[in-house]
Parts: sequence; structure tokens; C-alpha cells
Amino acid sequence: MLIQIKNLSKVYHDEEVETMALNNVSFNIKEGEFVAIMGPSGSGKSTLLHVLGFLDRHSSGEYLFDGKDSGRYSENELARIRNREMGFVFQAFNLLARTSVLENVKLPLLYSDIPQKKWDTLAKKAIEAVDLSHRINHEPAQLSGGEKQRVAIARALVLDPKIIFADEPTGNLDSKSGKTVIGILQKLNEEQGRTIILITHETNTAEHAQRIIHVVDGEIESDREVKNRHKADEEFKK
Repeated sequence: MLIQIKNLSKVYHDEEVETMALNNVSFNIKEGEFVAIMGPSGSGKSTLLHVLGFLDRHSSGEYLFDGKDSGRYSENELARIRNREMGFVFQAFNLLARTSVLENVKLPLLYSDIPQKKWDTLAKKAIEAVDLSHRINHEPAQLSGGEKQRVAIARALVLDPKIIFADEPTGNLDSKSGKTVIGILQKLNEEQGRTIILITHETNTAEHAQRIIHVVDGEIESDREVKNRHKADEEFKK
């Protein structure tokens, strides 16, 4: 089991005020699954992503990643796992301006122990996986929103992570570009066996996952398999 969450809670403290962002959450995610986490604004879904991605620590409960208790890792160990085992795609793209697609995708390699002579090869492979080889020398200002997000996905792929976290990856895109981005995530899941965790508030986007976890007020309201996924895929291709 890649992710095991048991009775996990996250409390934020602001002076004397406590805010329960996650309350006694439990679920598992197998390697190779495509899971969408849904919920309205303020539901706790982004907090959950931050905890799962080692961007924040939980307050109580257990989080086992690849069979190991994350609570026992130091900050440096968490950073190393986050760099090597996890890839992140955010709504805002977070690309460096006046820097080529190739150089943007190579960024995570700067913090790895991979020899520099291999960086170009790895980055080009990741760029090819998102069908952007023809834009490899372009800068972000020369790309469409959908292309920028595909660069972000390539950057998340470059270190061959076990899991990709995509936080509202279609939020800044038009419907056509959004379909392309979701199609790439599906392809990575189905053809490469990548584990994908997608954060979204869009039902149509979530329906392309294999499973939807619905979060409301910091608690899991439902956890279900997507029965009409193939129907959603057909609508997606139109």
C-alpha cells in the first residue's frame, strides 16, 4: 500500500483560536491508483494534499508512506522523499520566466544526486511524455496556458516519482486545454502506472479518476469508485 492514513487530524493554531482543518480522516491509496479528492472551498482538500505531499505535518493520527511512518522522519528526510518520490503540479504553473521549457523541467534535478550529464536526457524524456518536444526551447511567455501546465507536469515527472499530486491543474485553463491536461494525467496513469492524486472542485474533471474521495468540513463524506468513468472518457474525447 503506497499511502495509509488512519485517524489523521490537522489543527491550525492562530493565537488562542484553533481551527480543525482535518478531523479523524482514514483511507488508503494503492500504488497505480488515480484518485480525485473533491470538496468545496475551505473543505480541507488542499490541507490534505499538503499533508500527503509532506508540505505540512499532521497534528495527530498516522500517515504511512510506502509502509513507513512519516511522523518519524526529520525535515531533511521529508524533503528528500518529496524531491525523489513525489511530483507536484499546481494551478499557477510556477514556471520560471525567461527560462526555456528544457531548463524549467530540469529544475528538480538541481536538488538531486543524479549526475549533471544525465539531466538533458531525463528532461527531454519527460517533455516528450507530455507531447511538447516541439516547444523545448520556448519560454513560458511564448506558451499557451495548457502548454504551461504540460511543462509543469513534465517537471513533476523528471525524477520518475512514485506519485504525482495535481492541485486544481485545470483551474486556470479553458475547457479544451483542461481536457488535454487531464488526458495526459490519465495516460500517465494507464500507460505508465503512475499514481495520481488530483485535487479538484470540478465534478466533470474528477469523474476521469478511478475513485473520488469527497471532503466536507475536514471529514470524508464519501469514498467511491467511479462507475461511469468510461462514459466520462467518451464525453472527454468529443
